[in-house]
Amino acid sequence: MALLALAGAAGTASAHNQLVGSNPVAGSSVATAPDTVELTFDQPVQEGQDLNTVVVQGPDGSSQWQGGAAQVKSNVVSAPLRALGPAGKYTIGYRILSADGHSVTGEVEFTLTQAGTGTPAPATAGGTASQSSGSSAPDGGGGIPVWVWVVGAVVLLGGGGFLAARVGSGADK
Repeated sequence: MALLALAGAAGTASAHNQLVGSNPVAGSSVATAPDTVELTFDQPVQEGQDLNTVVVQGPDGSSQWQGGAAQVKSNVVSAPLRALGPAGKYTIGYRILSADGHSVTGEVEFTLTQAGTGTPAPATAGGTASQSSGSSAPDGGGGIPVWVWVVGAVVLLGGGGFLAARVGSGADK
């Protein structure tokens, strides 16, 4: 029974982060862009230099409009946004290190309805965050956090000791 409870808890704890909101809102149309883009997830995102990436691509699919590195505050990942240029569809590509140690990628699109006067950031080799292979995010080592292995070992050793004690006490009778 305890093993089933442990398995259920481990399954819940090791779920990948899910995007639950964004600013700008996915699929929205905006006349002017915010100063930053924000991505909100259902669980805290792991923090660390170069673990999380946000790239904002313009309507041409190649120009980049992010103004700096991604910042993490618990379950919110944000990145400064340059003043946007041409009207059209912009794509926020992201790659984060999920609470369970796996990389999670995705995209959010929004439409700028009025052209701005901004210029894109200098091009980088790597494309969108969801296509980039230059991230230093760990592979996840099989996807099972160390604490699950430790708890499993404790349960197995404790169960083995309990069975040995019961068998030993039954042999004395």
